[in-house]
Amino acid sequence: MVIASFIIIFREVLEAVLVISIVLGYISKINKPEFKKWVWYGTFAGVAASFIGKFLFDFLIGGFEGQAEALFEGFAMLIGAVLITTMIFWMAGQKKIAHELEKRVDVYISSSKKGGIFFLVFISIIREGIELVIFLTAAEFASESLGWLGTILGFVVGIGLGVLLYFGTIKFNIKTFFNVTSIILILFAAGLIAHGIHELQEGGLIPFVLYPLYDLNSIFPVPNPLNENSAIGSILKALFGYNGNPGLIELIGYWVYLMGIISLWIIRSKVKPMNENFNVKTANNEKKMEAS
Repeated sequence: MVIASFIIIFREVLEAVLVISIVLGYISKINKPEFKKWVWYGTFAGVAASFIGKFLFDFLIGGFEGQAEALFEGFAMLIGAVLITTMIFWMAGQKKIAHELEKRVDVYISSSKKGGIFFLVFISIIREGIELVIFLTAAEFASESLGWLGTILGFVVGIGLGVLLYFGTIKFNIKTFFNVTSIILILFAAGLIAHGIHELQEGGLIPFVLYPLYDLNSIFPVPNPLNENSAIGSILKALFGYNGNPGLIELIGYWVYLMGIISLWIIRSKVKPMNENFNVKTANNEKKMEAS
């Protein structure tokens, strides 16, 4: 759970910080400092709205019991898997993230629409915030262990890396980063699919078929890594949804999703590759060269 929370938080926070860094960097480049405060207004408003969303979501969760709770958890996991999949494909299809953002900033600044800058950043932040709420809720449902350590580390590392990128301290290979984290998140999402199906079965929405299909937990004692209650098994369960005694439907759901999404992701990545190296200063210099 700690590893899963860290990767999810780190990636989402980094995406949000990249948006802020790109917008601020471009505003500085074209010497329009009066628009910077609207970037921060949008950032703070987006963060506040995300916390409100988290509070409302937790309040909603507390109102379910029994089968209704199982159904809610199941749908939350499936929605989390869908959002993770959408995020992976969206990032794989972005060829020039910085240039697209700069074009939108150009439009708003040329027409003196400060509200446009505000909403550009606000929507980016609240989108990441809502995704985080659903992701982490689904991850908590899938594992009994708390991921507070991974959450804190994800925020710190994500913000820290974003700041270094903004000041041009490091050159970031965004393609490699998103490729590696995408593979891990696909495996995590596959686990959410399987666990979500199991919860829907517990809630009576989907029937149990050949459950369990096999039971490695009974065959292998707890120290064995194939037992989901062992140290290694618990990590695999929290991170990738490993189950030592799955049913037929959840096992099919896991592998159909995993094989299908990996195949589509590889195809999408090859068709529209992202820029490999990124930092804010480099992106702005490229924009300047194109204009000349």
